[in-house]
Amino acid sequence: MILEGRVAIVTGAGSGIGRAGALMMAREGATIISADRDSAAGEATAEAITAAGGRAQAIQTDVGDDAAQERLIAETMAAHGRIDILHSHAGVQVEGALEQVDPDGMDLSWQINVRAHFRLARLAMPHMRAAGKGSIIVTSSNSGVLYDHEMIAYATSKHAAVAMVKQIAIDYGKYGVRINALCPGWVDTPFNDAFTRQMGGREALQAYVRDKIPMGRFAAPDEIAEAILFLASDRSSFMTGHALVIDGGECIA
Repeated sequence: MILEGRVAIVTGAGSGIGRAGALMMAREGATIISADRDSAAGEATAEAITAAGGRAQAIQTDVGDDAAQERLIAETMAAHGRIDILHSHAGVQVEGALEQVDPDGMDLSWQINVRAHFRLARLAMPHMRAAGKGSIIVTSSNSGVLYDHEMIAYATSKHAAVAMVKQIAIDYGKYGVRINALCPGWVDTPFNDAFTRQMGGREALQAYVRDKIPMGRFAAPDEIAEAILFLASDRSSFMTGHALVIDGGECIA
């Protein structure tokens, strides 16, 4: 098992990509700290891991709350004495063009899709730097390397997340800490609800996926989880500051 003995914090672990990544890292030996705003969902992920013979602990965490972030890191260190992997995944999707998104929507996108990643990385970094190693994964999106129609708040925040990852990588590579951006495209999870509303329903979204993505389909969460495992593990030991796009070819179409 390639993550045996390591401790991994996953935010947004209660569903979708976060849950899939947590389950996969647990199968490879990691102890998972399942952090989610929805305490029941976070607990369910932890229980699924332990039921399968893995190790997990749930800590209810709203990443938009500074005190909750601090508690997450402190409780992890108190219980396990180390943080080897941080998958800062939780995000928000606010749809609309410039005149449709009010300033509160842009502020929320920045708070969750940029600032929360910044603070969690900042809180985890001293522990990783002291250990001389660590892997931080920030979930951006392929919207962090291309642009969506009528998604100004989302695309702006996701581009900012990629830029932040690259800057941290430059500054902290010398300490043995790696940081990369995970940039998934269309994955079949409830996170697509904003796009579904914008496009006029599920059928319209499915038609878009068939027509615009070279592979003609959604990704499954487990396909993205494979990339999470790669970035978390020593299989990507010489990779930092990278935006890993997994989108069925959408960004080149």
